[in-house]
Amino acid sequence: MPGVKDLPNTQAAPRQGVIELALGHPSPALLPLALLRRAAEGPLGGEDPSLLQYGAEAGGAGLRRALASFLSGQYGAPVDPEELFVSNGVSQALDLICTLFTTPGDCVFVEEPTYFLALRIFADHGLRVRGLPTDSQGLLPDALADELQRERPAFLYTVPTYQNPSGASLSEPRRLEVLELAREHGFLVVADEVYHPLSYGSPPPRALACSASNAGVLSLGSFSKILAPGLRLGWVQGPGELLRRLAGSGLLDSGGGLNPFTSGIVASALEEGLVLEHLSALRREYRARARALAAALGSQLPRGAEAFAPQGGFFVWLALPKGTDSRRLLERALGAGVSFVPGTRFSTRGHFGDHLRLSFSYYDADLLAEGARRLGSVL
Repeated sequence: MPGVKDLPNTQAAPRQGVIELALGHPSPALLPLALLRRAAEGPLGGEDPSLLQYGAEAGGAGLRRALASFLSGQYGAPVDPEELFVSNGVSQALDLICTLFTTPGDCVFVEEPTYFLALRIFADHGLRVRGLPTDSQGLLPDALADELQRERPAFLYTVPTYQNPSGASLSEPRRLEVLELAREHGFLVVADEVYHPLSYGSPPPRALACSASNAGVLSLGSFSKILAPGLRLGWVQGPGELLRRLAGSGLLDSGGGLNPFTSGIVASALEEGLVLEHLSALRREYRARARALAAALGSQLPRGAEAFAPQGGFFVWLALPKGTDSRRLLERALGAGVSFVPGTRFSTRGHFGDHLRLSFSYYDADLLAEGARRLGSVL
């Protein structure tokens, strides 16, 4: 069994000689240094020093206006700037939501499988986590309804579009069922929608907060996936009464708005159309990488293994032949110069031992093909 040192930090740099298909972030070649330098010229080239001051608790009005316009185009539905709260990325937003909307011992519902680092945040807050089954169309509303007969959660955490790790998207009918259950039973829905803009085929359903009506939904988004992770800038979309609770927290009362300096630069990038331009280039590149990895796996996988080709996001979810232990397989894979994330890390119950997650975001097509070849040789 691999030890902790063998399980890759998914935000780390690659190890020498290893094709790190565990890494869930963009390659250096895709980080838009020139774009951000250009975007910074306006805010930093004048005489207005307000960028260096404490910011408004909900986030700068300029960023929220520019972001609302951008998201309205991405979601195909109007987004109101007053329904946006600026965060230091999704992880910080999720941590703040846990701080304000839960107490230790509360239950949180998640998908099975789910984003494994969200589980770490829930553990930090002493929350009980209950996994709900999914299929190729996402969360099963009937299973959610059954679980609600036993317990009402503080919130449901879902990755409804191009899910991490499975790549599945919650179908439109199921979205409406989940929202109706949230209204009926009075629980909050926290939708991690960071991959929504990264579509490589037909557009996905609208962001969950755009369909929420009277349901309590907080949709989380991030510039980490569509611009640069080092910006540490994201947003929460939701009804005003919930966002006022975030903006009125002690954290914001003490420190002011989150990341006003970066917000000013990103607002400039949005207003000049640079983010949309970069996003279009990312979609083309990630589409090519996803297809390259899927094609390479198709020629390398043994009988009984199946790769679920993504329509968006960063990941390929790989089902291994029955009886395969992906944790043990990782030890051998590292010896062959390739890594992945074992499926058990995405489970609240230690399930998915015969699955693994591969990422295509960090490497170009040639290295992805070589990584698939190395993995195939181990399998």
